[in-house]
Amino acid sequence: MDDIAKKTAEYLLQIKAIKLQPAKPFTWASGWKSPIYCDNRTTLSFPEVRTFIRESFVIKVLELYPAAELIAGVATGAIAHGALVADKLALPFIYVRSGAKEHGLGNQIEGYYEKGQKVVVIEDLISTGGSSLGAVRALREAGCEVLGMIAIFTYDFGKARDSFAAEKCNLETLSNYNVLVEMAAASGYISPDDVETLKEWRTNPSEWGKNIQ
Repeated sequence: MDDIAKKTAEYLLQIKAIKLQPAKPFTWASGWKSPIYCDNRTTLSFPEVRTFIRESFVIKVLELYPAAELIAGVATGAIAHGALVADKLALPFIYVRSGAKEHGLGNQIEGYYEKGQKVVVIEDLISTGGSSLGAVRALREAGCEVLGMIAIFTYDFGKARDSFAAEKCNLETLSNYNVLVEMAAASGYISPDDVETLKEWRTNPSEWGKNIQ
């Protein structure tokens, strides 16, 4: 595992952005039940952590997408992170809603952009990939050239990998599920029983927890 992946996971654990509730699972927007929840919004409350995440995003953008002309954040979790990255890179910033507003101008994409601009999308979390790729499609339909997406964390589900491949959108992340679980187990943040629960959930997340009331 690389240094950015390890340090990102370490910070997420340190600020307790990782929540474990095997007996009372979280329900995701996709309907899946999960014993774990990664709340990356918490990172914004800690200056040292948000600065590290901003700098890590900047490193990735410069390394992978030096031709970027525009930074887009996915609403709502990645708006602040995207704005911080754009500010550091001295690039324009826009953000993408999950759908068009039902009032006012009816925009789905907020901010000024031009057709043909090369954009890097910033996201906070990748689960199934549905909402994240919705933002990619909206940008492409608006005439932007999406170079790729960079997220803080991914659960690294096969479904998400397949969806990004089908959409022909490159995805990079600062850290991922396997690194997080390994770091959490090594630090004592989770118990051996928790590790087994997380492994069991990870093998079949769409079915896990359906019998838990």
